[in-house]
Amino acid sequence: MAKNTLTALQIKAAPDGKLFDGGGLSIVIKSGRGRWVYRYSHLGKRREMGLGSYPDTSLADARKARDKWAGILSRGLDPIGEREATRAAEILERDKSDPTFTEMTLTVFDAKKAGLRGDGTRGRWLSPLERHVFPKIGGKRLSQIHQTDIRDALAPIWKPKAPTAEKAIQRIGVVFKQARLMGYDCDPFTVEAAKHMLGVVMHKPAHIAATTWQEIPALYDRLDGLAVSKLCLRWMILTLVRSAGCRGARLSEINAGVWTVPADRMKGNEGSVSDFRVPLCPEALRIAEICGETSGDWLFPSDRGGKGISDVALHKALRRLGEDGRPHGFRTSFRTWAQDTNQPWDVSETILAHTIGGKVERAYARSDLLDRRRIVMEKWAAHVTQSSADVIKLRG
Repeated sequence: MAKNTLTALQIKAAPDGKLFDGGGLSIVIKSGRGRWVYRYSHLGKRREMGLGSYPDTSLADARKARDKWAGILSRGLDPIGEREATRAAEILERDKSDPTFTEMTLTVFDAKKAGLRGDGTRGRWLSPLERHVFPKIGGKRLSQIHQTDIRDALAPIWKPKAPTAEKAIQRIGVVFKQARLMGYDCDPFTVEAAKHMLGVVMHKPAHIAATTWQEIPALYDRLDGLAVSKLCLRWMILTLVRSAGCRGARLSEINAGVWTVPADRMKGNEGSVSDFRVPLCPEALRIAEICGETSGDWLFPSDRGGKGISDVALHKALRRLGEDGRPHGFRTSFRTWAQDTNQPWDVSETILAHTIGGKVERAYARSDLLDRRRIVMEKWAAHVTQSSADVIKLRG
């Protein structure tokens, strides 16, 4: 047992400097405060181990700590190495039982991403959290997050960027609910309370600008020429497929007058979408023929090659024409035309690849209405081209 030489009164009255106790224990005094040090030798190497500050750690407590680590040393182990290993294990256990918000979010996302398009990258599931939430509360332990923390993180965007804020708080709720189901110490009501504190936002969604169906023929006529962007926009007007599906179109996807859009370019959750067949009118087939002669398998290649044209290029092409409508708005143009001209509702919705009916109904009604869609789409093409001959115009 170490021979102790110091007393509490000696330490209290000592000037600045170092005082030694027995068994390698010493204290460095400065301005009435001090630092306890345990000095020892392990494998021929001298080491110093901090045992706390004075007066927070008393002389008696420092001696207990010294004796504890001296016992570890007597077993041939390095006290500093053992303490570091113990702390690492404690941190690991803490992280397992009480992860940070970022850690828990990534765990939940990893479990969800198999059901998201492109493993969650296509819909940018993490984006609102990475940008607006992680910097504020990402490092906080789940059990320590209060509704005011969530409120403060989202307050700057709650009204100015309401759609983004809504996505963020919805996904925070998903994280908390999943964490609670996994047994972590958190309350999903915390998210609901934060939403209540943030208040009601009267956000009116802005509809995508759409060219009226009456103006579509004039726009189609102005999209003349062999520019890839214009040909792609014409293709979108005729086929009514979303931008991603059209921009990635390939000649090899067309067979016997039908274009099959792969599931990975269709909108929807992973596992809930399938390949989508599109009947092509003669005008659309002529566009495919023209593109196949100049660009190979990719109907609408980008300038950089190797992939389809960008969405930005399509928007630029419309802006150059002074057109306020957006590419996605062509689908609205068609749907309004279908209403005003009394086209069959179920056929029109299927043309737009919208889900019709409930789960049970869809389980029995499995037809994709291809032949009926062809009739309506040819009527639409006749309106678009203002011609029953469906001849594409190429003027430079």
